[in-house]
Amino acid sequence: METLVWVVHVIAAVVLIVLVLLQHGKGADMGAAFGSGSAGSLFGSSGSANFLSRSTAIAATMFFLTSLSLTYIYSHPAQKQGVMDRVNPAAVQPAPADANTAGESKSRDIPK
Repeated sequence: METLVWVVHVIAAVVLIVLVLLQHGKGADMGAAFGSGSAGSLFGSSGSANFLSRSTAIAATMFFLTSLSLTYIYSHPAQKQGVMDRVNPAAVQPAPADANTAGESKSRDIPK
């Protein structure tokens, strides 16, 4: 699930960057008034503004939702469901320490 959210997040980020770079700023309208404008563009003279702005809003919403989803996923990690994870560490008794294993081997303790 986490991988799917990451993939959608990265795709939404790239689409958002591309859509923002495709849009023209408010200063570009002055050039359009003198005939060098967007009448010959792909979407017509005013069609690109609505299409690109709506697409940008959708991509921004997807980016925002995936950001919130990733924040939730990483702030609430899933509980481990393995068999070894269910063992209570307080109930497990450690093995008693053997006096001979603390330093040297038993073969050196044989008297000569």
